[in-house]
Amino acid sequence: MSFLFGKRKTPAELLRENKRMLDKSIREVERERQGLQTQEKKLIMEIKKSAKQGQMGAVKVMAKDLIRTRHQIEKFYKLKSQLQGVSLRIQTLKSTQAMGEAMKGVTKAMGQMNRQMNLPSLQKIMQEFERQNEKMEMVTEVMGDAIDDALEGDEEEEETEELVNQVLDEIGIDINQELVNAPSSAVAAPAAKGKVAQAEATGNDDSGIDSELQARLNNLRRM
Repeated sequence: MSFLFGKRKTPAELLRENKRMLDKSIREVERERQGLQTQEKKLIMEIKKSAKQGQMGAVKVMAKDLIRTRHQIEKFYKLKSQLQGVSLRIQTLKSTQAMGEAMKGVTKAMGQMNRQMNLPSLQKIMQEFERQNEKMEMVTEVMGDAIDDALEGDEEEEETEELVNQVLDEIGIDINQELVNAPSSAVAAPAAKGKVAQAEATGNDDSGIDSELQARLNNLRRM
């Protein structure tokens, strides 16, 4: 009848109150059991003392009392176990209720977030992100290819020269000495031909690179 004189208790408050009462009852049962165990020890000592004195009548009476005490201790064990089981049930109910309240709050928050989301706007943002990401990848690729093409010739030339020198060293030929001993006309003619061929190849490569880079830049401007 508490709702007639004040605020009606919520289920959570009722569960908490009952849980407190059960815990108190468990402590009282445990205290009584410990008292009976102390009494049991005293009875055992008195039985031994009376038996030594030959008081068999007293021994029989105390033995019956000891049996009843042990039965009562066993009952207190069972009662404590039952109270603990009920307490666990209440704790489970409290946890279930807390989980339900949490799920309720999460569901409400998710509904509010979903209502605030604008799906067409999100799709437009994702499309724009994809377009900009693709553009950035193309710019990175163009810049990387341009740098590689600009450095490729020097690197290959250095690697080629190092490899030739290594091979000549292995077979015991000094390239500088061979050039000194070779006729000047024989050296000059191949060198001139090599320079012309290299210039033509470089011109062709540069034109190809420039046209490819220009095509990629035009694609980027159209994005």
